[in-house]
Amino acid sequence: MSWEQEADELAKKRKLAQAQGGEEGVARQHAKGLLTVRERVDAILDDGSFQELGGASGDATRDSEGQLTDFTPANYVLGFGMIGERRCVVGGEDFTLKGGSPNAAGLRKSVYAEELACNYKVPLVRLHQGAGGSVAGASSSLPAPVNAVPRFKSVARALATVPVASAALGAVAGLPAARLVASHFSVMTENSQILVAGPAVVERALQRRPNKEDLGGPEVHARNGTIDNLVEDEAAAFAEIRRFLSYMPSSVWELAPCTTADDPPDRRAEELISIVPRNRRQVYKMRDVIDLVLDENSFFEIGKLYGRGIITGLARLSGQSVGILANDCRQMAGSMTADGARKTRRLIELCDTFHLPIVSLIDEPGFMIGTDAEKASTIRFGTSAVLAAASSVVPWASVIVRTAHGVAEAAHFGPDGFVVAWPSAKLGAIPVEGGVAVAFGRDIAAADDPEAERERLEEEMLARQSVVPRAECFSIHELIDPRDTRPVLCDWIGRVQPLLAHLTGPTGFSMRP
Repeated sequence: MSWEQEADELAKKRKLAQAQGGEEGVARQHAKGLLTVRERVDAILDDGSFQELGGASGDATRDSEGQLTDFTPANYVLGFGMIGERRCVVGGEDFTLKGGSPNAAGLRKSVYAEELACNYKVPLVRLHQGAGGSVAGASSSLPAPVNAVPRFKSVARALATVPVASAALGAVAGLPAARLVASHFSVMTENSQILVAGPAVVERALQRRPNKEDLGGPEVHARNGTIDNLVEDEAAAFAEIRRFLSYMPSSVWELAPCTTADDPPDRRAEELISIVPRNRRQVYKMRDVIDLVLDENSFFEIGKLYGRGIITGLARLSGQSVGILANDCRQMAGSMTADGARKTRRLIELCDTFHLPIVSLIDEPGFMIGTDAEKASTIRFGTSAVLAAASSVVPWASVIVRTAHGVAEAAHFGPDGFVVAWPSAKLGAIPVEGGVAVAFGRDIAAADDPEAERERLEEEMLARQSVVPRAECFSIHELIDPRDTRPVLCDWIGRVQPLLAHLTGPTGFSMRP
């Protein structure tokens, strides 16, 4: 007697699972210009590398003789795969079945994803389009016992253990939305929405019914920091996740992979000698500085659309993955807003978690001031960023490009960091303009020509903020020719690379959303 009957049933269930929500459900998904979850998995992974877990799981109905009469697949797809020839765990809701609201097997698979990635110490990729629970419930089983492990404990463990990257690829609400933001990197397509609850629930609770776009579209969440990057379509989302993971180790127990850099470490960029205007009121492009200093075409920006006075991202220096922190003087003079401080803290914690050195290019005028800044609690979030820098454990290289003022400047320097400055650098407690207005307000008002007196005092105070005396008394490591920035930083990265192996393992904290 063989087990052929059972094997045939298994093959049947797997075939039905591959069909997902059936031809009609798949057609509805495609009519919206969206891929199914299985198509997404195939698109983001290296060709042919997906190894599914629970491929035949779902809700089965049998007759009195035990014969299979109906089968609804689990509406969460989960398994192992390869990205850039490195193993990862990938999972996502099947929107063609119940709009991604989890059935019993789908829920079990989804909550297992983080545990699986942690146990195997590999990155986790989530491809989200779905809702949370429904009033009908995902299962008829009894509620969890009082001593059950909290569902989100594994989510927190994943953030402390492996790189987690998530994409919003349609409407994402409830539990999937919480998982989406519980990531080291998140990306959203232009036709996606992220919602705590959908319009119908909002209408019932608040007596008004916004549409999905107004409630949680890209105009909302790409600019408030809920997600990191906004892209046009699914293919771009997959490319961003693959690129993000290319800078990361597989887990905190490893170091990020080093690539062979074609960009010479001794390359001097002539453009840097004149990139900062002598007139401190004129702006320049810090992203050009980044591109000229780091390995060519290696900068991957994270969070460009929010906290815009601060630039954060990942790059390579002599092939070594590094975090990048910089100021954009074209946005609010580069001052640190509440959102900018949140970006700064996240970048520092990401680098500390995964042992990436940090390169800081500084043109920091201080915390943003004014009524809106006070309402946003800039000082609280800013101090959080400062303390994250002060507690950082990875090597830092800080390049003072133009200004470093106030409490906010402390967020750009790590403990025992390597500090160099350009001749254009000015340092002080506060910017000259504000300082003169406060300290010499009466003298200026009493002068025969108040504006001329103001300018004279500002120039006098500006001279006192020059970096040259600080370099002469060894308050910084070096005053450098801007054209030498890349060679100096490449020498630094060579010195600190041997130190990184001692940092592997979990940090004393874990990164949080």
